[in-house]
Amino acid sequence: MKIIKYLSALFTVILLLTSGCDDYNKLTAPSTGPVNGNADFTRYVAIGNSITAGYQSGTLFESAQMYSYGNLISQQVNTSFATPWISDPGLGGRLEVGSLSPFSIYTNPNSGVPTNLNYSAPYNNLGVPGALVYDVLFATKSTDCASYIFAGVPNPYFDLILRNSALNIGSQLSQALTLDPTLVTLWIGNNDVLGYATSGGTAPTSPTDAGQFAALFNGIAGTLAQAQVPVVVANIPNVTAIPFFTTVGPQMALSVPWTVSGAPGLVYQSSTTVIGVADSTSLLTGGVLVTLKGSSYASLLGKPTGKFYRDNGISDPSIFGIDTTQLFGFSVGNPWPNALILDDGEITIANDAVAAFNGAIATAAANFGFGLVDINGIFNSIRQNDFTGGTNYNGINFTTLYVTGGLFSLDGVHPSSRGQAIIANEFIKVMNTKFSANIPLIDVSTIPGSIVLASKLNGNSNYFDIPAKVFEHLLF
Repeated sequence: MKIIKYLSALFTVILLLTSGCDDYNKLTAPSTGPVNGNADFTRYVAIGNSITAGYQSGTLFESAQMYSYGNLISQQVNTSFATPWISDPGLGGRLEVGSLSPFSIYTNPNSGVPTNLNYSAPYNNLGVPGALVYDVLFATKSTDCASYIFAGVPNPYFDLILRNSALNIGSQLSQALTLDPTLVTLWIGNNDVLGYATSGGTAPTSPTDAGQFAALFNGIAGTLAQAQVPVVVANIPNVTAIPFFTTVGPQMALSVPWTVSGAPGLVYQSSTTVIGVADSTSLLTGGVLVTLKGSSYASLLGKPTGKFYRDNGISDPSIFGIDTTQLFGFSVGNPWPNALILDDGEITIANDAVAAFNGAIATAAANFGFGLVDINGIFNSIRQNDFTGGTNYNGINFTTLYVTGGLFSLDGVHPSSRGQAIIANEFIKVMNTKFSANIPLIDVSTIPGSIVLASKLNGNSNYFDIPAKVFEHLLF
């Protein structure tokens, strides 16, 4: 797996830098912190995964981390918030815009480095890219996290952020409690369904079991409640509301000559029916969802390229004696790959998992008296407004559309800097209500856009030009 190669490279970076010097000038000077209403924000800690960490466009880097919702909240309440800073352009694989017209993605080949590995206490931002709900309780390093236990893939972000080789404190939850927090935000569970969905239901072949999820989440919540820590939790957005799943299918529906050779529609491999067929209406309305990884295949639809082309990038396989009679994506013998599509059955499985997880989160929040942020409802509302002018925040219209919508970064999953500010405001609204506080909301228009342009590229395509390999190291 190429993700293993990427994570191995990240291991090397971390090992080389474990003796690096601190960079305290990036940390807010400690303060007693204000008390707002019934809340004390003196020691605020954020537990979560990549969104909590401030991960954007395929990697973790300082100019995105500084706009993580946790860091933005800490600024609004004037308290310190230690973060595991990574210098730009991040730990490899950062996605940038290579060209606007035609649109193409550029992968920045450079890498940044961690700059405060020797910070002497646990970080306040404990979000670990790739973390599942299991990991908050149990993962302490790259080789005892869920991805390693269940798939044999170590996740060195646990070593980078938890630093147990030096601190020897334990999991995200253990480290959070070590800080004696006066407030915790907890947003976890996205990866328990996203791993299934982003792989087209192939790896893993199912989301986390709903009963196991509820038990694990209750374990986290109960531990925090026993420690008498005020907590605000957030629920999980539906996959149907993020551009990783809502971009390529509609493009195909509007651009593909569906009458080519009498083709009835997109023929695809399916985990439930072996072969399925999606017409343009299904693709346009989300009856089936094509992942953003499929963008590099979309322009090949209906072409007599054969499997050899897809595997090797050969423009004219006939010169090698390859059968060119089967039309890619329109033939049972040469179907669209299963890993690049969510059919209706897989969408139902993903949505049912999200509903079950959100039910468990809501139940735990009610039982333990936690504040609850309905991120799922917010994202669904924005999605519904996509084609009616968008949703306005501080004079800026946002949609969930890829690139142009402004809400998501270039990987199609993680929020942009402004998206993080919108999320931070939703947390602040709940905090103000829950704690009778008066925390000012963030003016989203003051947050810079986070789409980085590279040099102009030549070419022409009716589709977003996004090589599938740019997503191979993506974590959630």
